Amino acid sequence: MALSFELPPLLKHPDTRSKSFLVLIATLLVLRSRLLPTRLLQTLEGRHRLSPKELDEAQQQLYYDQPDGAKRLLVPHRGNTREVTIVPTSPSKFEEDKKHYPPLKDDHRVNVDKAFVKQLSAILRIVFPSWKSKEVGIVALHSAFLVLRTLLSVAVARLDGKIVRALVTADGKGFVKGIGLWFALAVPSTYTNSMLRHLQSKLALHLRTRLSRYTNDLYLSSAPDLRYYRVGPEGGLEGVDQYITTDIAAFCESLSALYGNMMKPTLDMFIFTAQLARSLGLFGTIALFGNYFATASILRAVTPAFGRLAAVEARLEGEYRAGVARVGREAEEVAFYNGGLREKDILWRAYLRLIKHVNSIYKIRIAYEWTEDYVIKYMWSAAGYLLISIPVLLGRKTRSVGIQTGPALPPKNPGLLTLETGEVVENAVARRTEDYIANRRLLLSLADAGGRLMYAYKDLLELAGLTHRIYSLLSTLHNLPPMPDFKHPQLDEPPRLVMDDVKIRPPNTNEVLVSPLQLKIEKGEHIMITGPNGVGKTAIARVLAGLWKADGGEIERPERGEKGVFVVPQRAYMVVGTLRDQIIYPHSYAQFKASGRTDDDLIKILEVVHLAYLPDREGGWTTRKEWRDVLSGGEKQRMGMARLFYHHPKFAILDECTSAVSTDVEGLMYQHAKDMGITLITISHRPSLTKYHTRLLTLVGDGQGTWTETRIGTEEERMGIEREIAFLEERLKEVGGWESRLREVAGELGVPVKI
Repeated sequence: MALSFELPPLLKHPDTRSKSFLVLIATLLVLRSRLLPTRLLQTLEGRHRLSPKELDEAQQQLYYDQPDGAKRLLVPHRGNTREVTIVPTSPSKFEEDKKHYPPLKDDHRVNVDKAFVKQLSAILRIVFPSWKSKEVGIVALHSAFLVLRTLLSVAVARLDGKIVRALVTADGKGFVKGIGLWFALAVPSTYTNSMLRHLQSKLALHLRTRLSRYTNDLYLSSAPDLRYYRVGPEGGLEGVDQYITTDIAAFCESLSALYGNMMKPTLDMFIFTAQLARSLGLFGTIALFGNYFATASILRAVTPAFGRLAAVEARLEGEYRAGVARVGREAEEVAFYNGGLREKDILWRAYLRLIKHVNSIYKIRIAYEWTEDYVIKYMWSAAGYLLISIPVLLGRKTRSVGIQTGPALPPKNPGLLTLETGEVVENAVARRTEDYIANRRLLLSLADAGGRLMYAYKDLLELAGLTHRIYSLLSTLHNLPPMPDFKHPQLDEPPRLVMDDVKIRPPNTNEVLVSPLQLKIEKGEHIMITGPNGVGKTAIARVLAGLWKADGGEIERPERGEKGVFVVPQRAYMVVGTLRDQIIYPHSYAQFKASGRTDDDLIKILEVVHLAYLPDREGGWTTRKEWRDVLSGGEKQRMGMARLFYHHPKFAILDECTSAVSTDVEGLMYQHAKDMGITLITISHRPSLTKYHTRLLTLVGDGQGTWTETRIGTEEERMGIEREIAFLEERLKEVGGWESRLREVAGELGVPVKI
């Protein structure tokens, strides 16, 4: 039988001009950066190179808001900027998706079951938002290349058999032609393999981008949801950074790889089985399917719960990562206490828990992989030889050319021989050799496909563990209890803060910090909240800011945002960005420009907080540094007050925000805030701040949430101060007795004492 593979007509007689033109275009595309200067390329593309000042301005701008709510990001690229449009996920989309993420049951076990399918389906709704999405197009293109790769494998197997047949029959022309076709098939085969890897990586990247954008929009939600603040205390989900970074990346990589690892072997199984069925006959085909069933039964019986193991490993990995991040975040405090050895012990225990679990997985895999290799490699190989022997040993008996008498004429057909008598006989050896080589390659490919399909089940179990992690994150974020919005004053009413019969408890506890509180703060009525540590002073600020839910009662306050109620915490937060960003936070540079303010306005604010030297010291407004480490504690707190003056809210909650600032500068800042018309709600222990307020709210700290309120400067307050002075005077009278007793004790111990 002659080889039937032929080159297409276009490849037999290519147009020389067209071919030369295509080669020239390809060369120019590859070497365009060498042949054309970058500036000329930008001119041809209709762009000009930005000056350093323009590029710096673009980097500061960062994005432009679109009328439809989208943002156009400005990404630096080759001395210019590229625009990338980002469309945030709308709150209505989150509300619509909530029904797909019911909370997980406490006894849920990770496995490949109906629950896994539901969880994966819910996540796939995010990464494949519609049939017209780019991700679906990548999957379709990937599938086309998978089908092409399988068809090329069949063609290579058949061509391999024909080349060997040409060798057996000494058909030189057919052999040369087969080698030529072999190299011709190598071109699309290698290109297909490269494209499969490229499309798999591209699919994983697109899936990660979709899922990360959705998760970040859900996690970093604005008031009143504040999911990023509540997911730990109220949702009970620890190590969210591990979920959002490592787990999402691992999930997308696993999902994109699993599609190829299952799609390609499945196609191979069907196509190769169909090809082999022609040669093996009915009995061989039945035996082949019996081999499939036996292999699947054995491996399913010995497969461990890789899904649960992967989920536990991810959790332990997150604990270890969180420990390392904690040391980096609290490095200064740890260094003050010289706690390096203690932190090392904590990290080492977390690492040992992780390693112990990983080692247990390795031990479990020994028995599984031993069985897997034995079944797939050796049992399948033996089954392959048995199946190949069926058409040879049980097929139709043909006469061998090796026993023919008389000389043979040169063969006109590679599969036939013509004797001098004119009798044409079949070269059975060549035919059997061709069938054997082709079937053997198909069986080896089939064994490889079966092996990868069995390996894919293990990958599927690991994907189940990652799916459980991602679903837990999304389910927790979607099912956080809603935060009630505040009642707002009418437009014709002056702004005020009112807490009417509000009881305050920490989230998920029954401890009462503040008993039903009656508090009304009109504009210009500055109130100071004081009391012992741990009695709930900051809890009042959290309820007013909308971080905690009040236990009953009603709260009235101005609209949310910087112009309503602004909180300055004790620990000033330094944002990643420029020196200018530290003052205008949470505004962006675009919002700063839109407000009409200038850097001269910012320097005036820095003069008020005694930080006017910072721009010169640090190298200008656009300097980017790790400001948390650059600025001292007092500078960071004064920067927090600078933010307050920049945003100029109606009410300001100051929670020990000047504890590291000298009293003279502190007083100047408080007086400036009052001069700006900002109503102060101050949480502090410093008596020196009392004179800047008109009312005093004292939390007693008796465990019952008792509180008292007095007006500063009244007869009641003076009587309270006089009682405190009298108490201190009585204690001072006892100083002489204490000194005498101290000398007696020092004499008995033989220790010198200085008083």
